[in-house]
Amino acid sequence: MRAETHCKQSPGQFVPLIDRNRCEGKGPCVPACPYDVLEMGHIGPEEKRGLSLAGRLKAFAHGGEQVFVIAPDRCRACGDCVKVCPEHAITLARRNS
Repeated sequence: MRAETHCKQSPGQFVPLIDRNRCEGKGPCVPACPYDVLEMGHIGPEEKRGLSLAGRLKAFAHGGEQVFVIAPDRCRACGDCVKVCPEHAITLARRNS
C-alpha cells in the first residue's frame, strides 16, 4: 500500500465493480489503485458462464486475463482505477451495510 492519497472516503464504503464483458485485462487499473484493491488473474468457469458471446470472444483473445477485486474493504473510492481503464469496465458502487 502506498502513502496517504487524495482518496476521501473511509475504507470499505465503496467497492469497484468489474464488467467482465468489457474487461480486456490490460491492467492499468492495478498499479493505479493506491490501496492494492485490484489484481490481475484468470477468469474461471463461473465467470466465463456469465459472459456474453462478445465477452467470451474478448476473454479468449486476451488469454482469459482480467482484473479482480481482491481487497474490497480497502477501497476508498478515489476513482483512479475508473479513470485509467481503457475499456470503461470499472464502476464504483456504495456497499450495503
